[in-house]
Amino acid sequence: MNRPDPDPTWCCCCRREFLLTMGAAAGAAAWLLPRAAAAEQAGQAAPRPKSAATVRGAFLYPPSETLRKAGYWSWPGSTFDAEGRQKTYLGKILDMERNLGMRIAMEEQPLDDAAQVARFIDDVKESKPDGLLLIPFKKGHWDHVLRIVGETKRPTVVLATLGVLLSDQIRTLHRQGGVYLVSAADDLEAVAYGMRMIRTARRMKDARILNITGAAAREAVVPGLETEVRTIPHARFVEAYREIPGDGPARALADAYRAGARAVVEPSEADVVDAARTYFAFKRLIEAEHADAIMMECLTGLRHPRTHCPPCMGFMSLRDEGIPAGCQADLSATLTLMLVQELFGRPGFQQNAAMDTERNLYFGSHCTSASKMSGPAARAEPYELRSHAEAGWGCVPRVLFPAGQELTLAQYRPAKTPEMLVYTGKVVECPPIPPTGGCRSNVAMTVNECPDVCEVKGMHQVIFYGSEAKRLRAFCQLYGIPAAS
Repeated sequence: MNRPDPDPTWCCCCRREFLLTMGAAAGAAAWLLPRAAAAEQAGQAAPRPKSAATVRGAFLYPPSETLRKAGYWSWPGSTFDAEGRQKTYLGKILDMERNLGMRIAMEEQPLDDAAQVARFIDDVKESKPDGLLLIPFKKGHWDHVLRIVGETKRPTVVLATLGVLLSDQIRTLHRQGGVYLVSAADDLEAVAYGMRMIRTARRMKDARILNITGAAAREAVVPGLETEVRTIPHARFVEAYREIPGDGPARALADAYRAGARAVVEPSEADVVDAARTYFAFKRLIEAEHADAIMMECLTGLRHPRTHCPPCMGFMSLRDEGIPAGCQADLSATLTLMLVQELFGRPGFQQNAAMDTERNLYFGSHCTSASKMSGPAARAEPYELRSHAEAGWGCVPRVLFPAGQELTLAQYRPAKTPEMLVYTGKVVECPPIPPTGGCRSNVAMTVNECPDVCEVKGMHQVIFYGSEAKRLRAFCQLYGIPAAS
């Protein structure tokens, strides 16, 4: 989400440094409390404390010299250089730490015996890191891994280099909740994704969604993810929107909208300027409320009496720069947009669900979508400027997705027992409007998981680029979220 990463000069640290860091972080959080209270008394949103994700890690194997003396190595065998491999892996882990802006504290010495493992478990229970990284280099040390997983009960990434474990050992954790097991040849990219998953959970816990709806202010926390939802009255947006002048930055953004559009169909020049003003109104509220994402009951202002134009272009610009923005104050969709942004660095297309039963295609449509569907640094997809489909006025984007593009369709459903819906497919076409009805941005797509497309569940699911079902399901397994299709 749209927040600065921690100091990139941090490096892979030792156990002692990690424990000292955890103490300092607790002190920083305590310092924020009176400042937060003062902000609340002044009528402003207190900033939510943000902290870097922290991971404790260990290699598990005996010194190679002891195996030489014994004259027998077992798996991974006599030619496996455990100490050399640890040094190589530590360099890659350091890169992960810097790239992801998180703390990964690896034990200085490999864990070899039960006493060392017990001490590591006690340290983990005391420091309570966000997750663990375990890398065994000896088949016989697998029981140590199982003991750590079972006793610490922290989200754990395990890298078992190919040729270390046998099939029965791999199966013990392959589908185990709370664990992401990578059994592959030096797949540090998969480990980096494991670290990203842990960072995502930390960021979701620290994040604030600004909810613009109704007439009353209130706060709540999403169970499980622990994301804060801060609700402000819809009138706050109306006030901010009216204060944004139609010249200067708003005019420049409107000109950019027009220049980038493949076509401008219904909207007038004034409509495009008003659409641009919504972006600056959102940014003003996001900054004032220290928010990481936004959602809004956006249809309220479109009905008679009209209080503001459709905010769909503003939503497009927010998503294009990496700020999740959910339509119709839909918490499920907004949380899904946030998770997708954190896990894959891509925005999503929240849409209304329908089906083409004759061609067995899923049909999704809405009056806003990100245009930079491959991420903030990517080029924008072609788009047209249209009127809002249901209201019949204003300016909204019709984003055109390329045929053949691989897609994932997902929806996180918050509840006492949350659930994630996951599907994959490809773009077939963006049906023309007219003759097709529905909202302005649309897509007809295949669905791999359902022989009959009418079996697809959900409404306001998020469509995003890439075939990411496996990695999304891995996140669900790591955090105990049932995943279904």
